[in-house]
Amino acid sequence: MYTGNVTVSGPADVHELPMLIISKVAVGPYDNNAYLLRCRETGASVLIDAAAEPDRLLALFGDGSPELIITTHAHADHWQALAAVVEATGARTAAGVHDAEDIPVPTDVLVGDGDIIRFGHIELSAIELVGHTPGSIALLYDNPDGPPHLFTGDCLFPGGIGNTKGDADRFDSLLQDVSAKLFDRLPDETWVYPGHGSDTTIGAERPHLSEWRERGW
Repeated sequence: MYTGNVTVSGPADVHELPMLIISKVAVGPYDNNAYLLRCRETGASVLIDAAAEPDRLLALFGDGSPELIITTHAHADHWQALAAVVEATGARTAAGVHDAEDIPVPTDVLVGDGDIIRFGHIELSAIELVGHTPGSIALLYDNPDGPPHLFTGDCLFPGGIGNTKGDADRFDSLLQDVSAKLFDRLPDETWVYPGHGSDTTIGAERPHLSEWRERGW
């Protein structure tokens, strides 16, 4: 049974949905999560955050290769393996339109708020969340057979939003975006896959929004 609890050097955890298979792996040295999403019907796949340890990511692909590698934001711990994985697979790259210039691997697909990324019979909707970086994106799979699944990068974790370095304006921006674009739109059952650490749900985090605002981080 999928738990979403993975460790660096440990095995992937696999979440099997009716139309989509999600493989989660943790890579070092910063305990980043990387996610391989594979369409069940066609075998087409994308990778979210080629963070580190390219050999482990390549092993995760098995006999196939992702057609697209999506980087959730420009912080360096989320793209350390990107160049090597692109070279090995020939995959195209995607990133938020306002973060792409800070990623030192050329971005083939500039992603804006509301854009749709398609692979096989799967669609991911991009949600721009401003504050952790200028152009962070979350990715939403609106599962037709159950609750939505949301990949949040470093914008939402169990226990709070992403680091805004004590900048009140950045904090207000990120909390507003997370509140309006995630908590106001998505049901409690929405499964959340963050850029580091364990998974959570929208329902588990919703009661704590006011606490986060009061503490300021």
